[in-house]
Amino acid sequence: MDQQQILARIAEMVDAEKTLRESLATGAIDEATERARLGDLERELDQCWELLRRRRAKEASGGEPAPVRLRPAPRVESYEA
Repeated sequence: MDQQQILARIAEMVDAEKTLRESLATGAIDEATERARLGDLERELDQCWELLRRRRAKEASGGEPAPVRLRPAPRVESYEA
């Protein structure tokens, strides 16, 4: 994935999150369904943002960002702020 593809995927997930929240507000889906899907979206968003940060850092330091790949969600989720 290149930077533009990563940003496009992030935008898609943000739109999906908005749609889920609107569906919950209107009663179109139940809360359990929304929470499960939101959890999936949050994990994937974390992965994409982390990938984007690593690719940008690699590029800024003069490296080739292409070899930088998506890390597994459990690894990204275990980072401390």
